[in-house]
Order: sequence, then C-alpha cells, then structure tokens
Amino acid sequence: MQIINSIIHMQALAIAPERGERRISFVPTMGFLHEGHASLLREGRKRGDVLVLSIFVNPIQFGQNEDLDSYPRNMERDCQIAEACGVDIVFIPSAAEMYPHGFQTGVTVRDIALPLCGASRPGHFDGVATVVTKLFNIVRPDVAIFGRKDYQQLAVIRRMTGDLNMPVEIVGMPIVREVDGLAMSSRNAYLTPVERQGALCLSRSIKRVRELFAGGELSVAVLMEEALTVIKRESLADIDYIEFRDGTLLHEVTIADGSTLLALAVKIGQTRLIDNTVLGEES
Repeated sequence: MQIINSIIHMQALAIAPERGERRISFVPTMGFLHEGHASLLREGRKRGDVLVLSIFVNPIQFGQNEDLDSYPRNMERDCQIAEACGVDIVFIPSAAEMYPHGFQTGVTVRDIALPLCGASRPGHFDGVATVVTKLFNIVRPDVAIFGRKDYQQLAVIRRMTGDLNMPVEIVGMPIVREVDGLAMSSRNAYLTPVERQGALCLSRSIKRVRELFAGGELSVAVLMEEALTVIKRESLADIDYIEFRDGTLLHEVTIADGSTLLALAVKIGQTRLIDNTVLGEES
C-alpha cells in the first residue's frame, strides 16, 4: 500500500500510460475510519483494479463554530483499516496544497443543496462539491463510492457529476449501523456514555415511522407527528430538522410512497448527528 501526500504525485499515477485499462475505484473520506467506511472500501475493491482512499478533513465545508479543529483523527489506525481492506493508495493531501494562497474558485450546486443540512449549514455543500471536484480531477477515478448516511451529500454529488458531465460512476452504499441501531459516524466518538444511549432516539424514530408506513400509513403529517414524539421523549435531544422529502430531488412531500426519504438531524448534547431512511427500501 502506498501513502501519497503530493497532489502532483497522485495525479501523475492516475494519468500514467501504464494505467492502461485498469479501473480506479475511489473512496473519499475525512478519516477516523469505522466499519461504515470499511464497507465502502470493500465495495471499491470489487469494482476496480486500483483502489484509492483519500483522507482529508476539508476545511471549506465547515462553518464558523463547527468542529474542524476537534474533528477526530487517527491516521495510524486509518492506514491499518485501509490495508486490511485491500487499499492500494492512500492519498493524504494537506490543506495548504489543496487550497494554496490565492485560491478563489469553487463549485456550487443549487436547489438540491438548499434544504435539510444545507439550510442549517450554509455553504457546507459548496465546500463538499468543490473538494470532490478537486479530488476527482486529481485521482481520476472511474467509480467513486459514498455512504448513504450522508444522503443529501450523495444526492448533491450525483447532481454535480451529471450536470458537469464528469466521467465518474457514483455508487451509494447502505448505512452501516451498530448492533443497537445507531448509524456509524466518526462523530459518535464525541458522545459520552449517557449521550450514546440518548442518540438511539434517531434510529428509534426511523423504526417507528417505517412500521407505520409498512402498516399502510401514508400521511406525512401523521408520520411526522410520530417521529417527533419519539425524539422528544429523549431529554438530551435538540432537533435541527425532521423532514420527509422526495428521495431523488429532495422536494417536500405530503403523501409518502416507497421513494420517500425521512431525514433527521438532531443534536445530542453538543454533537450533531444525522440519519435517514427511504421508506420503501430495506432498512
């Protein structure tokens, strides 16, 4: 496994003649890897001849008073997980090289980036779209693999690659959960033991809504009330949003169907957690 820090070196490998017909599969991350990331890497191993993992905590997708400086990091463990998953190249650029002095160009995705996390984190998806574009230009992947826990991020990247005719196949992979239902996230490391138990209100809310939908309830108003009831039982929970949206364009809906997305963002203590489900799909 190679560890590469230089953009020029990574790009040279990606476009080298000896690459030939070999497919590059790519998993971009911010590090502090867990089993959810590992599932993406294993899928990437199946889909490409060369598997590239990037680890980069992207400063331009963090807002003021967010957790850029405290975001969890463990590069040694990340590299161990990467090697165990069959990664060929770990690309670890610096912020100074990714955004050198005078950097002033960005990518903006409009409507699909505005609701949900886009409403409470202004500029976040501009930062995501910009860094993913840069990484695609550096790594030159044939296929890129993302987790569906960040559902809106995946939707934004699909829209961007389609709109800009980027020759990259985008693959979304299912959420990986702990045994008790909590969606795996690097930010789970912030939770105290008491908060960790409180965080289960997100998955309980999803489970309750899915049960009602499976029983024939289609009214978003009714489903919303049930979701709110479950979350509000948890004293540590501070709701950012609970919304039902069309699963493709993220438009608001009033009647649920099999493609309806339930998306949640809830603060447990000081930690903002997100989760989601598409009602007609397997949980």
